[in-house]
Amino acid sequence: MAKKVLVVEDNELNLKLFCDLLRAHDYETEAVRDGRDAVARAREFQPDLVITDIQLPHVNGVELIGRLRADSRLAKVPIMAVTAYVGREDEERVRSAGANAYVSKPIAVMRFMEEVRALA
Repeated sequence: MAKKVLVVEDNELNLKLFCDLLRAHDYETEAVRDGRDAVARAREFQPDLVITDIQLPHVNGVELIGRLRADSRLAKVPIMAVTAYVGREDEERVRSAGANAYVSKPIAVMRFMEEVRALA
């Protein structure tokens, strides 16, 4: 059975890239474009991994990570943050919110997939 990955990304090109890449490696994906919908979709989809952008409209990725960690049904699901933020303090902030991995954009495909395999 394929591992399931919820991808939260508001940029259509990045969303397509991440989902296509994951599907090419035999992962089942669910795409979410708005952080406000992510927790409800995660409850329905029951992912093995959540990949989220940090710069999202309405609910940013750090808030979303906190909401996922606060939900008893989702608290243990690994989270990989993918973001254009590259400063050490940014990574610390994202990790302290509960992200298990931090990948900067533009992504390196090999590193992205290594992190996915390590988490899912």
